[in-house]
Amino acid sequence: MLVQQSLVETTVPLVSGGWLSGIAKQIEHAFAPAREAIIPILSSPTVVGIWAVLVLVSVGVLWWDLRKNNQAIASMMRGVWSLVVLYSGPFGLLIYWYTGRTQISHDSLWRRGFRSTAHCYSGCGAGEVVGITLAQGILALGTAYVAGVTFTFAYLFGFALTVGPLMQDGVGFKEAMADALYSETPSITIMEIFAIGTDLLLASQAHMGDILFWSALAFSLSVGFVVAWPVNVALVYFGVKEGMSNPAKMGSQSTAGD
Repeated sequence: MLVQQSLVETTVPLVSGGWLSGIAKQIEHAFAPAREAIIPILSSPTVVGIWAVLVLVSVGVLWWDLRKNNQAIASMMRGVWSLVVLYSGPFGLLIYWYTGRTQISHDSLWRRGFRSTAHCYSGCGAGEVVGITLAQGILALGTAYVAGVTFTFAYLFGFALTVGPLMQDGVGFKEAMADALYSETPSITIMEIFAIGTDLLLASQAHMGDILFWSALAFSLSVGFVVAWPVNVALVYFGVKEGMSNPAKMGSQSTAGD
């Protein structure tokens, strides 16, 4: 009954009035079959419970590996990978395992793209969680306002994760901010369009007490990561972003120091 109610409620147009309403209706119509298939899954306490256990196990494996085998990884990237795995569970752990450990056999463009996406994802994901929780969960704002507030928080958190380390390295605020705007805006924009859009498509009428509110948020974060990865690969390839450093070199330096 609750699933059926959610399905009915989510047919409410995401934006009212004007050409935005028309676009929203077209998007809703195009994704209606997928939405109707996904919502019951994300509303299932059993499925969500299993996923929560997988996330906890994945975070535990990550922290064990960082402490046991990858102490050379910088503290910032430890935090980045912790958030990535917390958001995306086994999916995030798999990305860390094949692209972020000092034991990787060699570096590559696709690995650099994954690390760059993970760095962006950790900050933007935190901003999205804060934005959705505040705007929709606590303040119960309209959908357009929820999207606007969430975009704002995602940009703030995403830019902060780039500007902060640059300023710690001695770069001035204006220069650091200009660098963040230039290198991070395309990735953040694409990531959040799809992440926030997915969340609102699935759970725009959900409340904080509903399982769907949290499960759709988690699902939307991973969607954002997937669509942002090729964007980051392109940005690294064309030199817009440097990409995160090769972790294998950190391991080599640590071994040499020992």
